[in-house]
Amino acid sequence: MNKTILVVEDEQSIATLLKYNLEQAGYSVITAHDGEEGMNMAVEKLPDLMILDLMLPKMDGIEVCKELRQKKMNIPILMLTAKDDEFDKVLGLELGADDYMTKPFSPREVVARVKAILRRSQAIKGAVEPEEPADYKEVGELKVYPEQYEAYFQGQLLELTPKEFELLLHLANNKGRVLTRDHLLSAVWNYDFAGDTRIVDVHISHLREKIEPDTKKPVYIKTIRGLGYKMEEPRNQ
Repeated sequence: MNKTILVVEDEQSIATLLKYNLEQAGYSVITAHDGEEGMNMAVEKLPDLMILDLMLPKMDGIEVCKELRQKKMNIPILMLTAKDDEFDKVLGLELGADDYMTKPFSPREVVARVKAILRRSQAIKGAVEPEEPADYKEVGELKVYPEQYEAYFQGQLLELTPKEFELLLHLANNKGRVLTRDHLLSAVWNYDFAGDTRIVDVHISHLREKIEPDTKKPVYIKTIRGLGYKMEEPRNQ
């Protein structure tokens, strides 16, 4: 079954260009032309991914992002911004976007980004750990299942965005190793995020809120001052 992409873009020419190229790549595409319509379609149609323009009539992209995440909807979001838009990319990603691109862009690059995001993203279904997992990583009371794209802490399914999951998995795969922020940018975001390592810190903070008994004294994800982060077995286990 084809993946469905929701394109929310008020410029008709760009929406048409995206729809054509995504359909050529084998995706089903639905479109909306303002933030309010896009929000309603996301809730009603539950697309596999949303391409969301920042500047939209009725509701801007940040508002749409924020509201979707408040509704606990983990639809992956690729944000589109114009070069002259005042946009803090870290703020946008912190509020729920998974990636962003600046206009003008190459349709081929959009399709490549969509494919990359969808590879990292699978809907989290159910709330019971797999009985006989083929492969999983265990750190203390944390279990990460790569094939299911799920993670559990103390037996409870964690609600993670695709990026949070991939970061958690990479940390677990490298338990005991110090990983620099630049390494994490390259490994998890797959490209140089303009040298802006704040996005790593934002995602680490989100993960700590979900797995640390005390976020001020983390026992799973340690900060290594001046270097980066390291995942460890909690010593009090």
